[in-house]
Amino acid sequence: MVLVPSLINPPNVLDLTEQRSLLRFLLREGHDAYLVDWGAPDAAKDRESDLAGHIEALLLPLLATLDRPPLLVGYCLGGTLSIGAAARLQALGRPAAGVATIAAPWDFAEYDETFRGKLAETWAQAKPGCESLGLVPMEVFQTGFWALDPERTIAKYANFGEVEEGTPAYHGFIALEDWANEGAPLTLSAGRDLAEGCYGTNITGTGRWTIQGTVVDPGKLDCPTLAIASTSDRIVPAATTPPSRERIDLTLGHVGMMIGGRAEASLWRGLSDWLSRCGG
Repeated sequence: MVLVPSLINPPNVLDLTEQRSLLRFLLREGHDAYLVDWGAPDAAKDRESDLAGHIEALLLPLLATLDRPPLLVGYCLGGTLSIGAAARLQALGRPAAGVATIAAPWDFAEYDETFRGKLAETWAQAKPGCESLGLVPMEVFQTGFWALDPERTIAKYANFGEVEEGTPAYHGFIALEDWANEGAPLTLSAGRDLAEGCYGTNITGTGRWTIQGTVVDPGKLDCPTLAIASTSDRIVPAATTPPSRERIDLTLGHVGMMIGGRAEASLWRGLSDWLSRCGG
């Protein structure tokens, strides 16, 4: 059984369209795969739910309903959370069957210092409003990612103006932009964890992230682990990737590795083969 968590945006980038869907590919390959939907947080009820809280209150109860140990596959921050869930499951005596991360950040000290500084400034400006809302709109972190390459961001919209209306490329671009810009907000505490704990002080990479007293250390997981990264990923640089027993390095962009024309041959197939070896 394969569970695929994601977080910052709705997880449908893993099932964007019928033709561009990691989830549907895994199902066609015979894997018992499920996509985790975290839902939309409630500002009053969920504001104090941090990253560890998402695992403890939402993901672990879901995993407890399964009839066999899960294989966890997480994209981006979902991969970071998958490692946390696996560490907690191991501490509880019911280890996962394996953990695969895709473009998942772990050692945040490996991010460009200028980028981390800009993100800190953005968070400092947004924090009072987020505290008032009880939520962190996804635009707070999107602003930081856009700053990585503003010219490229402008160019992609300019190029879209040249795409023929009604074509697969036209609809594919719209589907991708809808995903990228319509994400549910983070809870206040999860956003604070990400901005101050991860990007700010690297709690994951320095071994200070804990869940109910369990230190989260991917190097100490007893189950099979796989990390998939891309040397051309600017949003999650390959150097930030968590340690793992197996690794696949690609030369595709952060989103392109998931849904681009080479995604199936470069990423989906390798992941499927690894899941099969793990019994998924």
